[in-house]
Amino acid sequence: MKQNIILIGINAKYIHSNLAIHSLKAYADHHYPHRPHGCNLSLVEYTINQSVDSILADLYYKKPDVAAFSCYIWNWELVKTLLWELPKILPQITLWLGGPEVSFDAENLLKTFPQLAGVMVGEGEETFTELLHHYWEGTSSLSTICGLVYNEGYTKTRPLMDINQIPFAYDPAYTTLTTFENRILYYESQRGCPFCCAYCLSAIDKTVRLRDMKLVQSELRFFLDHAVSQVKFIDRTFNCNKTHSIAIWKFIKEHDNGITNFHFEISADLLDAEQIAVMNEMRPGLIQLEIGVQSTHPDTLRAIGRHMNIERLCNNVAAIHQSHNIHLHLDLIAGLPFETYDRFAISFNEVYAMTPHQLQLGFLKVLKGSPMEQQADLYNIVFGSTPPYEVRSTQWLSYHDVLRLKKIEEMVDCYYNSGQFTHTLPVLVQLFSSPFAMYEALSTFYQENGYFTNVPARAYRYQILLDFAILFAPTKQTLFAELLTFDLYVRENLKSRPLFSPENNVNREALRHFFEQEHHNPTYLTNASDYTCAQLLRMTHVECFTYPVWRTDFCETIELLESPATILFDYQNRDPLTHNARFYEICIA
Repeated sequence: MKQNIILIGINAKYIHSNLAIHSLKAYADHHYPHRPHGCNLSLVEYTINQSVDSILADLYYKKPDVAAFSCYIWNWELVKTLLWELPKILPQITLWLGGPEVSFDAENLLKTFPQLAGVMVGEGEETFTELLHHYWEGTSSLSTICGLVYNEGYTKTRPLMDINQIPFAYDPAYTTLTTFENRILYYESQRGCPFCCAYCLSAIDKTVRLRDMKLVQSELRFFLDHAVSQVKFIDRTFNCNKTHSIAIWKFIKEHDNGITNFHFEISADLLDAEQIAVMNEMRPGLIQLEIGVQSTHPDTLRAIGRHMNIERLCNNVAAIHQSHNIHLHLDLIAGLPFETYDRFAISFNEVYAMTPHQLQLGFLKVLKGSPMEQQADLYNIVFGSTPPYEVRSTQWLSYHDVLRLKKIEEMVDCYYNSGQFTHTLPVLVQLFSSPFAMYEALSTFYQENGYFTNVPARAYRYQILLDFAILFAPTKQTLFAELLTFDLYVRENLKSRPLFSPENNVNREALRHFFEQEHHNPTYLTNASDYTCAQLLRMTHVECFTYPVWRTDFCETIELLESPATILFDYQNRDPLTHNARFYEICIA
């Protein structure tokens, strides 16, 4: 009898958690509660940043008889190593695999890894529970368990299950929230996707199964009652069913605890006025949206089976922006069929114009079992042989172009997605023919100065951007120095002043008098009376500017002020979306 069975999840980062193994354990605990004496089911999570030896040592001390790995593109290389090494220290161990990385190549895996007992294919909750019966009671042979590939071949395909039968993975009966302390919690309110995007494994299962709304609401209430910091829905297209999605959005809006943030992956062109109205009434930071645009090229969208109304998407994104309460993350994929380097630049510029808070420039991953894998030869798509199976070149995009885009991706992440240059970039981009052209030039600047090799510290990136701006606008050094100074101070209360910042001509005596007034009769700092003037000085920053760099319409005018203005940065109050300090134009005499 295999008594000690363990589920193993290996995450990309510590902050992540593995919903799959928690769901398998919860299902087994609920549907198979009465087990033979001495039989134990447990789970463990590691990260890909841990060494093989540390994981081996931990598993050795746990002494599992059966170990089942949850396999994805980010952990597969590490799992493969563990498959070879574990039997060396635990010779009697039985090894199983499951997950999207192994579900479509199971037969070859059994040939490559003879130490494997088998692979669980597809949904695993019922399959894994039946495996427990097999090992603990011997009441069934492997051949009778649907959804397996083992040495004797494939068993029957497991029918899609009723997801309402899956217990809540975070129920105290099966786990404790302390297990997820300082981690993102993942949640599933539906399975399947009605769309057939060729690059996505969800294209295989077009049947959308919704979790009963009463269950969903009780589970969301659990997150809210326990003040969980963030919950990420893993639903592939959350808003594919309007009734389901709007009911959830209304529920979390009505029961908002002021703390919990919910993340949704949506198709923005499916939104209507009613859904947008609900979202616009939400607390800033209550939800964040990830929108996969991928491309704006009609030929590309047709080739990947993605039906999307770009104009409607753009209008809906603009409508969401109006309330300034929702963090928007828009995605692009480079390396898709029919998209050249220049055509991708158009997609980039069109999505950039939608002003998302983050713009992810990703690269096509040709996943095992995806339609894109079957079409790779048709489009001359060359991709990596090992995870993440990323595109190297296509019929339209050379490897040289991929490398160029990789460097641009770094610049977008460093300067746009960091949110640290929100006032400088809109002005800087006006020196170029397009946003893409600016990031392209910036990547060339980095390359020529060796910054891709000797990666600059975060604080020094401001100086680099100033040097870059002066290269293209040598007469505007003061302008960009003030813009970058503002961007620095709106993010953090610096201990030492940047070398590039202009002299701060604030009268210290007038400043002391200002804080005395705030202490006794606050106008800007609502909690000023709780602190001394000296403390207020340390908790804030005051800066003098000759350009109105803080104004939202500044990039349209770019004119000097008639007289210098003074800005107060309040670091005790920050924007819930950008985390920038609140700031005020003040008058000190």
